[in-house]
Amino acid sequence: MLLLAAALSACGVKLIPAPRPPVAPVAATSAATALLAGVAAGPELGKLGLDQTDAAGALASFRESCPKLTTRTDASGLTRAADWAPACAAAAKWPDEDAASFFPTYLESVRVGTGTAFVTGYYEPEIPGTRTRQPGFDVPVYRLPADLVRAKVGDAPANPNGTQPLGRYDADGKFVPYFTRGEIDDGALAGKGLEIGWASDPVEMFFLQIQGSGRLRAPDGTVLRIGYAGQNGHPYTGIGGVMRARGLLGTGPGLYSGSMQGIMQYVREHPEDGKALMRENKSFVFFRELTGDGPLGALGVPVRGKSSVAVDPSFVPMGAPVWLDLDRKEASGLWVAQDTGGAIKGANRFDSFWGAGDEARSVAGGMTGRGSAVLLLPKGTLARLNRQ
Repeated sequence: MLLLAAALSACGVKLIPAPRPPVAPVAATSAATALLAGVAAGPELGKLGLDQTDAAGALASFRESCPKLTTRTDASGLTRAADWAPACAAAAKWPDEDAASFFPTYLESVRVGTGTAFVTGYYEPEIPGTRTRQPGFDVPVYRLPADLVRAKVGDAPANPNGTQPLGRYDADGKFVPYFTRGEIDDGALAGKGLEIGWASDPVEMFFLQIQGSGRLRAPDGTVLRIGYAGQNGHPYTGIGGVMRARGLLGTGPGLYSGSMQGIMQYVREHPEDGKALMRENKSFVFFRELTGDGPLGALGVPVRGKSSVAVDPSFVPMGAPVWLDLDRKEASGLWVAQDTGGAIKGANRFDSFWGAGDEARSVAGGMTGRGSAVLLLPKGTLARLNRQ
């Protein structure tokens, strides 16, 4: 969920903010899980000065997470499904007007590793698009192809995490990597009936893929909401990192801001180089139509603006509240881990969700926050872990 999309006003005018110096992320820990990174007690929740409005939003998102929290296996190894039952039972009946007192009553803070946090932002983009192909709308939005499969054991080396790689079986029955972004853009999937919609702008569509969900708004005002269905198995390459390595980002003459707006500005001003740059990200995202409430995060529940955050599930239990204390006031406070992202890896790495609309685009696109993070886990979690 790396934020790189550009901002356009409702009348189609580009909104490019003043360049900002690039900010390098916090170095990721080499540990594979939260337990291996080390956990320790964080500050007392009652002393954090929880804001009532902020807490109410987090409590609502926590309630929506509870059906998953109390049934799923926690990949971080920090909690067990049953650990969350008391807090979830209480959350269902807890008055919203007293949300701030819920968290210190049932949860405790736990710091993973150093607790040094790095936070970016993402949002739900809305771009011009239609359900059927029309003049001016010829960028395909693909559903998940049936021939995109995981290799059978023995047909390809396993991934480092033990899973089988994604790819396809060719005409000879040999397992091969799936089509890259460039191959798909060149028509590898054309004519197979996989299109669920059509966008007008390939650049906007590229950045919507990075967000993982969005809205296609047709000229008649109808909206098709789409959400992440899968990707082609190729690793994600952040084009901002490629630009930084090539000396294209910065504050000097001729350089571009490292924000999503600055990166899109470069792509538009250098169409051929920009096209080649986008193809360096061989990862390609497939979508499905969303008909329910809100864009769905990786947890399977709607993500909420200013309440939901994407995390690495190896370090944060999906559905757990998180407290962020950052140098960006608007991103400090309570969040709930309800999503994941290809660029969100390691301990204390977060991607904050800001909703939809121009304000969300602006805030998310320029979001780089540093500070500290603690997880809010069921009381007794740390004591249990220390006894293991």
